[in-house]
Amino acid sequence: MRLLIWQWGRRGAGPRYAAELAAGFRALPDMHAVLSLSAQAEILQGGARPVCDLPFPTYDSLAGAARRAMAGPFLAAQLAQRLRKLRLDAAICAMPAPLDLVMSGALHRSGVPYAVVVHDADRHPGESWPLQFTLQRRLVRQADAVIALTGHVATRLRHQGLGLCQPLIMATHPPFAFGPVPPPPLSHGGPLRLLCFGRLLPYKGLDLLADALGLVGARPDLQVRVAGSGPESATLQRLRRLPGVSVENRWVPEDEVGPLLAWADALVLSHREASQSGVAAAAIAARRWLVATRVGGISEQLRDEPLARLCDPTAASLATALTQLIETPPPIGEAPDPLQAWRATAAGLGEALATAFLDRKARPGALPPTF
Repeated sequence: MRLLIWQWGRRGAGPRYAAELAAGFRALPDMHAVLSLSAQAEILQGGARPVCDLPFPTYDSLAGAARRAMAGPFLAAQLAQRLRKLRLDAAICAMPAPLDLVMSGALHRSGVPYAVVVHDADRHPGESWPLQFTLQRRLVRQADAVIALTGHVATRLRHQGLGLCQPLIMATHPPFAFGPVPPPPLSHGGPLRLLCFGRLLPYKGLDLLADALGLVGARPDLQVRVAGSGPESATLQRLRRLPGVSVENRWVPEDEVGPLLAWADALVLSHREASQSGVAAAAIAARRWLVATRVGGISEQLRDEPLARLCDPTAASLATALTQLIETPPPIGEAPDPLQAWRATAAGLGEALATAFLDRKARPGALPPTF
């Protein structure tokens, strides 16, 4: 099978997810995977760059994105010519991004079926790009198959009327490896280092974390670091005032994620809602303990993970879980092989896509291609 994996986001987990998925497919026999990323993707600017066969210039600003979208039909026609030369059998959108309808139009012109990996079915409170989910739903409706990473997301898609006219494929989120596995937790000999990492938005439950840390109280055996980007808020100011807590409200570049995970002994996911968590996948690959609230798809993602402690989304339950981790941390166990996990995910997706695309008759209710 000749397969295209594309993801045209510039920063964050999307480009890395696409690169790891392409590597998983490339590790399979009789599988040729072509990777297309945004030419402006952060992951392509560092030292350890993935093999990107089809870089696509996207945008550097909101105005640039609008201009590229307006040129969509012309870009789709140009891109279709390049895709035909690749003789593709199928394509996968690894995570939706603003200009995906250009690729969708090019694939339709080339007669190539595609599937969309849906990480989030709903917009989380505090997220920007108000048109993001409008574009995502149109992309999904035009797709030949939909891939969900948790049952929670699959259920939400069905409630929205998506994934009903085409095959809905279930997959999982393999571990994210940001470099070699760091030394085991607590090997530094100091207090337990607890990390809250990612977008600092309301759905992450930062207020819940502040309440829980207030219940835990000042402890010489606990150091807390909150790192990520988001709007300044009273909750962040409150966290800064807690003893032993530091807050870094900034974008964490790709090449700093590995060292940040290596600094931590454990990560806390105090979410009030969630589809699944790329941060959790990165923590598992780094063999870091996890304390997470039992919400959305996180329960599915971590229910069989021995490094994780799940708790209710209340301050008292989170405080209890954190205290238990400090006083009786669980054993670490063997490190997973991320490539093997991505290879297994790719093998399952390859089989599901081959079955889903055997019959490509017109789907009732499907939207025509936009470009």
